[in-house]
Amino acid sequence: MRPSKRQNDELRLVSLERGVSRHAEGSCLVKFGDTHVLCAASLEERVPGWLKNTGKGWVTAEYGMLPRATGERMRREAAAGKQSGRTQEIQRLIGRSLRAVVDLQALGERQITVDCDVIQADGGTRTAAITGAFVALSDCLAWMETRGMVKRDAVLKDHVAAISCGIHGGQPVLDLDYLEDSAAETDANFVMTGRGGIVEIQGTAEGEPFSRAELDALLGLAEAGIRQLVDKQKAVLGA
Repeated sequence: MRPSKRQNDELRLVSLERGVSRHAEGSCLVKFGDTHVLCAASLEERVPGWLKNTGKGWVTAEYGMLPRATGERMRREAAAGKQSGRTQEIQRLIGRSLRAVVDLQALGERQITVDCDVIQADGGTRTAAITGAFVALSDCLAWMETRGMVKRDAVLKDHVAAISCGIHGGQPVLDLDYLEDSAAETDANFVMTGRGGIVEIQGTAEGEPFSRAELDALLGLAEAGIRQLVDKQKAVLGA
C-alpha cells in the first residue's frame, strides 16, 4: 500500500484555478495534492536579440521556491547571489515543454515569460508547474486574442502536461508525493502533449537499475495520468 493510500494508478487531488493574479495576462494556481504552484504569464513586446527581425516570438519560464515551501526555511537564491543548478534545470524544462506546443511564427515578435513560484512543496513541483504553466500561457494568448494581436488556436498547437512516476516498494506508481519520491527505487518525470507525443522523459535509478519492462510500465502510467491532466486543462479552459 502506498503511504498516501492511493491506488498505484491514482493521481493526487488536482485543481487548476485561473485568474488568480490581478496583473498578469494569464495566471493559474495549480495544486497536485499538497504541492501548490502559482504560474503567471507576462507578455512583452520584445524578443531576445538573436530573434530580432525573424518574425518569430519566444516563450520562456522562470521557476523558484518560496523560503517556506518546505518543512524548514530555505535561503532565498537571490540572497545567495545565484540560482542553483536545480532551479536552472527546471525552468529550462518548463520553457522547452511550453515551446513544444507553440507556433513561434504565429506568436510574432513577442515574448511570453511564465513565472512558476512554488508556494508549498510535497513532491512533483516541476510537473505541477508545467501543467499549470500551460493554462497560464493559454489565458495569456486569449488575452492577446481579445486585443486582435493573435489567434490563440493558431499559436497553440496542442496541450502539454507533465507527471511523475516511480518504482516504490517494487511497484510502478503514478504521481509521487515527497514520502514516495524520497524512498523510491526509481523516479521519473514525463512531459507529453494532449495527442500523446513525448516531449521529455527524465528517469533515474536510485539503487538497482530499472528494466525496460519497468520503463514501459511507468510510461503507461504516465500516458493515462497525462490524459487525465489534459482533460482537466480542457475543462477549466472551456475547450
